[in-house]
Amino acid sequence: MNYFGKIFRLTAFGESHGPAIGGVIDGVPAGMRIDTDAVQAQLDRRRPGQSVLTTARNEADRVEFLSGFLDGVTLGSPIGFIIRNTNHRSADYSAMADIYRPNHADYTYEAKYGIREVRGGGRASARATASFVVAGAIARQALETLGIEISSEVKSVGGVSGGISEMEAAIAAAKSDGDSVGGIVECRVSGLTAGLGEPLGGKLQAMLAQAMLSVNAVKGFEYGDGFAAAAMHGSEAADEFCRDCEGAVRTRSNHSGGIQGGISNGADIVFRVAFKPVPTIAKVLRTVDRQGNDVQLGAKGRHDPCVVFRAMPIVEAMTAMVIFDAVLQNRSARF
Repeated sequence: MNYFGKIFRLTAFGESHGPAIGGVIDGVPAGMRIDTDAVQAQLDRRRPGQSVLTTARNEADRVEFLSGFLDGVTLGSPIGFIIRNTNHRSADYSAMADIYRPNHADYTYEAKYGIREVRGGGRASARATASFVVAGAIARQALETLGIEISSEVKSVGGVSGGISEMEAAIAAAKSDGDSVGGIVECRVSGLTAGLGEPLGGKLQAMLAQAMLSVNAVKGFEYGDGFAAAAMHGSEAADEFCRDCEGAVRTRSNHSGGIQGGISNGADIVFRVAFKPVPTIAKVLRTVDRQGNDVQLGAKGRHDPCVVFRAMPIVEAMTAMVIFDAVLQNRSARF
């Protein structure tokens, strides 16, 4: 399962410390003009090494397109691309080769495959999300031609909400202590028409949830009022209908987060994604090695103390892929 999507589909490949990561994108209609500079701009938002509050791994993250275009216009054939890894330091992981990092995928990958890529976590590394951003940037450009916009913001970091300076201070404090913090990203889709999404297995919120929970470090997803709705009365949570000045059906509120019955209702789609603290930290933790011996681990190397700010373009990219896939699927809903 190295792919996402049904019609618009990304198949991703590569490991964190291999020569390159990349992907193959299927389902992009022919005749779309793609601004590759705009694709690169989205990658630059995610790129590591831009701040003292992110990993010091300084990758250029330059995308190279290999197929699918003629003079910047899509051919309708698969779009192949790679992003070369140029700044990996595999030696940083030699001390952890036989140790299972707490709350990481080391043990589960080895339990599944009988082998694991120690350097940087291999496929379990968030490095793989750069491929998501490329595919999402292409989907985003298609959506923008339909008047659909995607945006996100960080709502909290380490339990701290408010201004950027307060959240950055929480990250800096965790980093200085050899620790990490998590946070919450809220995403919004505007300009979407009613009617997107499929019944039962293809509910729009289920497609979004699957995409978000496939992103490294994500531990939670909620849309609309989410878990807060469990404490509300039906009269409080109801989105009453009305007609706007142009006669279109609208809702007076948006407790449903723009989705009802698994199908978009025309209001903004609003959801939140919770990211856990990065598990690879300098603070000493107890664990075991491959032989089952009790050991202590204080990880060395270059790691993010918090991922939420770099995660914003990833959340937006996954959203764009889901929404564009839903748009393409919806074209088969009526004859």
